[in-house]
Amino acid sequence: MEKFARNRLNDDMSEKKISRTPRHLAVLCLVNWDRERQAVQPHIEAMIYRAPFAAGDRHLAVMMVQGVLRQMQYLDAIISRFARHPLAKMKPLTLMALRVGAYQLLFLDRVPDSAAVNETVKVLQAERQPKWIVSFANAILRNISRQKEELPGLDTAGKNGRAVLNHPAWLVKRWQQRYGVEKTGEICRLNNQEPFLALRANTLSSDAQSLIRLFSEAGVKAHEGRYATDALILDSQAGPVAGLPGYDRGFFHVQDEAAQLVTKLLGPFEDRGLYLDACAGLGGKTCQLAQLVPAGAQLFAVEPSRHRFQLLQENLQRLGLEKRVGIFQGRVGEKGTDKFHGILVDAPCSGTGVIRRHPDIRWNRRPRDLRMYQRQQVEILRQAANLLLPGGILVYATCSMEPEENEQVIEIFLSGNREFSVSNARHFLPGAAAELVNSAGFFSSTPAQGLDGFFGVRLVRASG
Repeated sequence: MEKFARNRLNDDMSEKKISRTPRHLAVLCLVNWDRERQAVQPHIEAMIYRAPFAAGDRHLAVMMVQGVLRQMQYLDAIISRFARHPLAKMKPLTLMALRVGAYQLLFLDRVPDSAAVNETVKVLQAERQPKWIVSFANAILRNISRQKEELPGLDTAGKNGRAVLNHPAWLVKRWQQRYGVEKTGEICRLNNQEPFLALRANTLSSDAQSLIRLFSEAGVKAHEGRYATDALILDSQAGPVAGLPGYDRGFFHVQDEAAQLVTKLLGPFEDRGLYLDACAGLGGKTCQLAQLVPAGAQLFAVEPSRHRFQLLQENLQRLGLEKRVGIFQGRVGEKGTDKFHGILVDAPCSGTGVIRRHPDIRWNRRPRDLRMYQRQQVEILRQAANLLLPGGILVYATCSMEPEENEQVIEIFLSGNREFSVSNARHFLPGAAAELVNSAGFFSSTPAQGLDGFFGVRLVRASG
């Protein structure tokens, strides 16, 4: 499916040899995303990253795509004040152009209003839209520009003067039931902001303090993480990650503190232990494990997606860790019959805990998806359990905040696997992270704590 989407987008690009601006590609990227309601990143990679833009123009295009996804309900509330035509009946191209234009006017202070309006209107002209649509969009954007100082903010732009949370109603309702109205509002507001960049030092070649000094010399301010000992947080946007000092030398990789903490639950590591990352993805946790396991231990990683597997290889090579990990493209249990002392299952999930980094997730998901993911997660966990030695450690983790994918998965698993028990996560984390472990011994974080929303459980198999 992922390959099919990229190929079709490449075909779309080759069919039209029109010279496109960053705004043009941002609008078309959003239209393509809206048609499929799948991950927006393949569209960004195929349409924007491959465009012949300077780095600044590429950054602007991606910022507009992600900004519209973060602020969509608010943008629609403002556009509705000036549009007599219902938004639901607008053509996707018209509506996305209006959203991109309004986002620039209301959120990008460095973009002159004239450029925001004129360049966005040119998108509709380049797409050969009727003159009345071009005039319609031009009038709305100019009215927003003229009146933007008087327009309501996020806290009062909703119906009856209520706050606009920029999240689907079904998700807001379930969070309010679990976290309360105030905390839910805080989570949503944080999800609507551009996220800070969190890194983990490659402890085989550097450390957090050395990286902070290295960044400072280059004019990039950073500070140590609050919870994870090897984490550092950039205080402001510093351009592409690959442009940071030390990137080419493999001194660090991108990883949120919450992800760093759940990986630690697999310890302590045996000198000659055998370990498996059963759902490696891009390799953030695989790279961390490669630094944590003793030199005499063996680490393997499995990833089914060809695209992610390639990125996993590249990340390991950049960090100089390729010789410390045996990697396989496939699914857990497909290769070999080895039994492991420890297995990490960072399971595929809805991703509701990382909405601030992937703003399209909030609009892509539906309530029924949670049960679908749950079935996959239980099956992967059972397959992993079959590969675990007696006395071994099985860590289950997701970047979801939904009980169906977290507590309920563990409940289902334990009911059919009586030889497993929960080990309190608090005993295997740095002291500062104790507040992130609940009374059941589960690791559980939310954006309200300055972290991605993560869930992690440490399961121990009886040694009998």
